[in-house]
Amino acid sequence: MNPTPDPAVIQPAPVQPAPVGEVAIGAADARQRIVDTAYQLFARRGIRDVGVNELISSAGVAKATFYRHFASKDELVLAFLEQRDRVWTVDMIVADARRRGSTPAEQLLAIFDVFGDWFRRDDFEACSFINILLEMGANHPLGRASIDYLARIRGHVQQLAEEAGLRDTEDFSRSWHILMKGSIISATEGDTGAAKRAQAMARTLIEQYRPQA
Repeated sequence: MNPTPDPAVIQPAPVQPAPVGEVAIGAADARQRIVDTAYQLFARRGIRDVGVNELISSAGVAKATFYRHFASKDELVLAFLEQRDRVWTVDMIVADARRRGSTPAEQLLAIFDVFGDWFRRDDFEACSFINILLEMGANHPLGRASIDYLARIRGHVQQLAEEAGLRDTEDFSRSWHILMKGSIISATEGDTGAAKRAQAMARTLIEQYRPQA
């Protein structure tokens, strides 16, 4: 016969099993796992095609865990856009272009060398900021957020233009960004040589914005 537990002795709380399908991970790791999963799915397929249930299943977390970190799918998309800016814009495009060029003008042109390599990759996924803007529209909060991140890209271009001593750098950066966005759309159509064509036009653009004598 089992002895009666002494009420004076504090009994350890029973271990609660993790919810079915959830990997035993910490809160910070769980959030990052969700964002990383969203990054892969949203970048490849856009946001409307990916549902919350698929995100939860692919991330290996419970529904309660998902909603503890993100009150809505839109909140997760905003986190995705933030990570996309850091991973794609800053680390892949800007940092790589700066490594490839020895002068600011060369670094500007190197953006299209980076694009050329990117366009030929099997996992080329186009620009998520453009994709979400077109999916959601300019008046939707996610569309407005995408516009803000596109403006950040122009900011990086403008910074390089200032370092190169070009004039009217804001106007220059807008023209340059048209070449960037246009080449991405052309590559999405299947033109893997779009970056070289854009780069040739970009050389002319730089000369147009050289300081006038």
